[in-house]
Amino acid sequence: MMNKNDTALLSILVQDARASFADIARQLNISRAHARSRVKALVDDGVIEKFTAVVNPEKLGKVISTFIDLKVAPQHIESVAEELAAKQEVVSLYIMTDLRSLHIHTLTDSYEAFDHFAKNFLFGREEIISVECGSLLKRVKHRRGGARL
Repeated sequence: MMNKNDTALLSILVQDARASFADIARQLNISRAHARSRVKALVDDGVIEKFTAVVNPEKLGKVISTFIDLKVAPQHIESVAEELAAKQEVVSLYIMTDLRSLHIHTLTDSYEAFDHFAKNFLFGREEIISVECGSLLKRVKHRRGGARL
């Protein structure tokens, strides 16, 4: 069971997954050994799934962020989702509760690259009923590193 310190510990790690046990201990006013044991317990319990780096896609030339909503024949939703999820352009993909919609986020280095992705993997497929998409104009709020606690 999580307590107030665990929630604070997770907030620290969401902000900086590289925070040392000494840094965590200092911020929470607990011992380093206790910080280490709580992190280990949260990992063992599956609360913390992994520690990761957040990469700025623009620094890698991926400047076109497009959100796609697909309507797919329900009997093909899983296979289309798996196929598209494997494409390098797709950074996130969700099957929605109606079990016929996919919400997809892609990153490409140009509109031409996105057009190539759409023509090769979306258009002209009988199992895809409709495609709606829009490219990101401006990021107003962005959650990095997981849920806010």
